[in-house]
Amino acid sequence: MFFSQAGARPRMWEASPSEYKKWVEVFKACDEENKGCLSRENFKVAVVMLFGYKPSKIEADAVMSSVDPNTSGILLKEFLDIVRKKKEAQLYRNEIRHIFTAFDRHYRGYLTLEDFKKAFKQVAPKLSERIILEVFRLHVGSRFCRKSYFRVTRRKYGK
Repeated sequence: MFFSQAGARPRMWEASPSEYKKWVEVFKACDEENKGCLSRENFKVAVVMLFGYKPSKIEADAVMSSVDPNTSGILLKEFLDIVRKKKEAQLYRNEIRHIFTAFDRHYRGYLTLEDFKKAFKQVAPKLSERIILEVFRLHVGSRFCRKSYFRVTRRKYGK
């Protein structure tokens, strides 16, 4: 059930052939002038089609700044790499949310030490309570983690 190590970076993920085909079709549909590349605006449309949201100015700027200045936009290969990375990040966030939900048995939106102990008793029953307590104090108990990885609002649970 718990695949990631704490703080681990997302693993390399490969798209299925049908998903890859869909990405190529979206690229071609957004390449209105058949130049073989996407402009900034066409890239935004492609992201909306694939991920359901319009990229922010900051995200679009970051993508466009990584594009080869000798081209007039994002080439197919670059686009596929960007989409793959976005998909990896999306899957990683979903995995983190899934793990948090499993730990937060009472749907409070935060973890107590008892929640943490019960979860570790199921996943790693031989792990000493001292180590569990250290991990809780170091990660879950820290202000940073409560606000980032381990702080989930009740809305995300649908409650």
